[in-house]
Amino acid sequence: MPTKGLIFDLDGVLVDTVPAHFAAWKRMFEEYGYEFGRAEYRRLVDGRPRFDGARAVMTWHTENEVRSAADKKNDYYVEMIERGKFRVFDAAVRLVRQCQSEGYGLAAASSSANVRAVLEKAGLLDAFPVVIGGDDVEKGKPNPDIFLTAASGLGLKVEECVVIEDSSSGVEAAKNGGFYCVGLLHEDHESELTAADCVVSSLTEIDIAQIDEARSKLPV
Repeated sequence: MPTKGLIFDLDGVLVDTVPAHFAAWKRMFEEYGYEFGRAEYRRLVDGRPRFDGARAVMTWHTENEVRSAADKKNDYYVEMIERGKFRVFDAAVRLVRQCQSEGYGLAAASSSANVRAVLEKAGLLDAFPVVIGGDDVEKGKPNPDIFLTAASGLGLKVEECVVIEDSSSGVEAAKNGGFYCVGLLHEDHESELTAADCVVSSLTEIDIAQIDEARSKLPV
């Protein structure tokens, strides 16, 4: 079945907000006495809903304490985003605009509740008729709800969509939903996103015709 829609993760795929996320997490956790580095970021919070990320580190705190900490992290993050402390990937803009002009359905699906604000700040909100944030679904990644909701919003079947993700939890969520998943592997990744159907190091490597050919050879 040919591809009719693409579902993009936000952080690390469309925009480089990872430094802002990491700095906000690190600032918050250290205020609670935790050591927090890149390894903990990738393993415990990357790609997960805010509360789940906070809970993964703050295992002995009460739910109210974890929720308060997660909200504090978000305040720090939003402050940085409002000051423009992120960059938009040029390759992402080219791919999104190309797919938009060619009539593909486009959705952005992110664990972040700030996805709409970031897309607007990045000048890309108009390209996505469907935007799903972490607050729009009950269960976050690696549960597939966020991608299933995005596909439904586009009016497309799972088999007609491709998910583009850069986190292991996001790839897992896509595969749990039955999606074809392209893993975007950054240089500093510790994991290899081996669960993805294919892995690229840049969005410039994505060719939908090649994806459709590869999908046609997969067992039904």
